[in-house]
Amino acid sequence: MTIRLRIAVPVPLPRLFDYALADGMATPQPGARVAIEFGRRRVVGVVIDVEPGPIDDLKPILAVLDDPPLIDPALWALIPRVARYYLAPLGETLATALPVGLRRSEPMVLPQRRLYALTALGREQVLVTRGAAKKRLWERLLQAPASEPELAQLHPRWRPVLAPWVEAGWVDAIAMSPYAPPPILAAAPTLSVAQSEVLAQIAAHGAGFSVFVLDGVTGSGKTEVYLRLIADALARGQQALLLVPEIGLTPQLVARVRERLPGRVAAMHSELSEGERVEAYAAAARGEVDVVIGTRSAVWTPLPRLGLVLVDEEHDASYKQQDGIRYHARDVALLRAQGLGVPVLLGSATPSLESLRNIELGRYRRLSMPARIGAAKPPRWRLVDVRGQRLKDGLADATLSVIGEHLAAGGQVLVFKNRRGFAPALLCHDCGWHAECPDCDIALTFHRGAAWLRCHQCGFQQRPPQSCPNCSSLALVPQGAGTERLEAALALAFPGTPLVRLDRDTTSRKSSFAAAIDELLRGEPTLIVGTQMLAKGHHLPAVTLAVIVGVDEGLMSADFRASERLAQLIVQVAGRAGRAERAGEVLLQTHLPEHPLLATLLRHGYGEYARLALLERADSGLPPVGHAALLRAEHVDGGKADRFLADVLAACPAALRNAVEISGPLPAPQPRRQARWRFQLVVMSAERGPLHAFLTAAVEAAHAHARDRNLRWSIDVDPLDFA
Repeated sequence: MTIRLRIAVPVPLPRLFDYALADGMATPQPGARVAIEFGRRRVVGVVIDVEPGPIDDLKPILAVLDDPPLIDPALWALIPRVARYYLAPLGETLATALPVGLRRSEPMVLPQRRLYALTALGREQVLVTRGAAKKRLWERLLQAPASEPELAQLHPRWRPVLAPWVEAGWVDAIAMSPYAPPPILAAAPTLSVAQSEVLAQIAAHGAGFSVFVLDGVTGSGKTEVYLRLIADALARGQQALLLVPEIGLTPQLVARVRERLPGRVAAMHSELSEGERVEAYAAAARGEVDVVIGTRSAVWTPLPRLGLVLVDEEHDASYKQQDGIRYHARDVALLRAQGLGVPVLLGSATPSLESLRNIELGRYRRLSMPARIGAAKPPRWRLVDVRGQRLKDGLADATLSVIGEHLAAGGQVLVFKNRRGFAPALLCHDCGWHAECPDCDIALTFHRGAAWLRCHQCGFQQRPPQSCPNCSSLALVPQGAGTERLEAALALAFPGTPLVRLDRDTTSRKSSFAAAIDELLRGEPTLIVGTQMLAKGHHLPAVTLAVIVGVDEGLMSADFRASERLAQLIVQVAGRAGRAERAGEVLLQTHLPEHPLLATLLRHGYGEYARLALLERADSGLPPVGHAALLRAEHVDGGKADRFLADVLAACPAALRNAVEISGPLPAPQPRRQARWRFQLVVMSAERGPLHAFLTAAVEAAHAHARDRNLRWSIDVDPLDFA
């Protein structure tokens, strides 16, 4: 009997491809990876179906890569559901769900981790050697088994030394799991009243599918709630998944879970090597990991005993993928938990309007922790009105004075600016010329330390000119302030004070962010300058002042989501201050001190802002009350992108077009990026059904009309960014 295999291939086509099973090859199960020849390329596909049938003219698969499949049945059921929701090809969705190392047909060489221990025979030996390094290694093994890093600290060339001892039977090399918990666990702290009440409410709903929104102010102890829930899941023999928005958050969380809980813990994020990610993925699939902590892509980790899903800082926009399959990890986590019938906890001090809307509709349950743990008090707010004031590299005299007071009192000071680089533009003071990206038509950011002008959209860079290319003037002036400029200004204002800058430019090396956070945890008076990576749940108990620079940019944005993002950012940054015994303070520099958003936020808090924002969204029909999608097209010839979208729109049945509200085709808010002109259709609907019906027809039409190889198009369901 001949066997046909239906295979999903990672290409942007909404179909499966048929291949033959070669003679003598074991039949793969659905969900298994296989190596195939696709055109002239060797690629990895995933088996969707196995059926008897003729195989005439079918290419045979080259190899079966998984036996059994790594993807567990529940995850296998989830992936097609996600593909349908985001109207994405199944093959590309499956590829997105796999670590990069498993998208290649070559076998992945996984790191070997071993523990070395003296055998009974070895303990009977008397080592005779003049080598001091050999003696140190032997004496270390006499004390207790040693790991490879421990041996490397004693002797950089320890392997040739141990090799004859292993061969003689004196030493055993024992395979060691990198996920094992420490032998001694730390004691759990006493719960606050609010924490106890939250845990009791969750327990009262049982182990079935429920969505809880933990609305807890910064410093209220949400992480301890996560730990207690994970401990309960481990006690039931289940696995837990904890998503975080930022790679920098994983080391602290992994360390806390490992020191407290008896489970095996793995991290999953892009800073790991390919081998480390594949190792963690495969261990989780085999059930050899109990807790996975990771960023957006960790939502795809196979966990056959998954019993609990946690999403920390659930409001954070980094959970939304902005290219390829544009999924939202929080929403995929919800679908995954629903399919398994297990509870989900979404934690945040500033819950997203989407989650608050679902609470209004009775779909989610709200849990509240309104006060900080222990003696910590909410920070005191202060607006610094900078109208008419001369700023020193973006900082007012009043701001510098307060910074000095907190440093003198022994506190750490966080200065937040959500823009890296020295200045967002380089301008000629005489003629008005400014440095612009030739491919994106936006200003190049000036990075003084590296002496580059860089485009933060496409990566183009060039050296700053010595004189103006337009008028030859030497009056080239950096305009505006980024984190690099603030760092320089603060170093000048407070010489001798330790200063740490944390942004993408300074934390590109592996583990550099974690090392900086560890240094700050020592508590010495320090100036900290950083971007939004500092606003994401980090516990810095010595910070007593948070200064927010650049508030006005969010207040004047045309993006309807800008006020929500700004309100969340202000509250999250403010939450870094005063988390221990010393009182905290928050300074906001602004030219708009009477702005309604600031007045509402400072007087009544985020909850009142969110209530008013939802009322505005209801009046306008904007998400999360209404539903939206974007169909984008880009081409080096803008007219072709425009015509493509017009053709797609015309090909959709009139009844489907009339059931939704369509704007466009129109140029995107940033009309040119990477030398390609960008156009888009904005589709809105009060109900999700008509929206998806139209999008299904539009995607089918797009596939039919996309004949130009230079044309790129994409679909974004529930977009966070309309740019």
